[in-house]
Amino acid sequence: MTVTTARPTRHDDPETQVPAALFAKLVARVERDAKVDRAHAERIMRQALVFLLACARNPGTPLAPSREVDHGWHAFILHTREYADFCHRIAGQFIHHAPEDPGADRDRAAARTELTAEVIRRTGLPVDEELWASGQGKCSANCERCCSGGH
Repeated sequence: MTVTTARPTRHDDPETQVPAALFAKLVARVERDAKVDRAHAERIMRQALVFLLACARNPGTPLAPSREVDHGWHAFILHTREYADFCHRIAGQFIHHAPEDPGADRDRAAARTELTAEVIRRTGLPVDEELWASGQGKCSANCERCCSGGH
């Protein structure tokens, strides 16, 4: 007889949205690329998943990650098959990333990041305040649907 133990799945627990092995791989990538310790990389990855869940649950709302959360999104995008499968499972379509153009309006992008954290809260997902206070990421402030499933 084989007994397997699994983490209890909570609908709002971002870590349960991907297999544990993939989460560990993504965390290792964030740790290396963002040059942060493992615990911080785990926080970043959890918030990247929260961000993507918020995008899926708020279609048509332009959302943008903070600088730190963007590291997690980038790590996930590099695993194209897993990322595409995840997007289709949670959003029904691919969630595109549109990098910010040089010279974009930084104040507008920062306000959009603040709005994103508020949308995440209203969606009932956990917000790691410290990671969202780190400013806007590099997702275009002019992209109307890049982070909410469009393009």
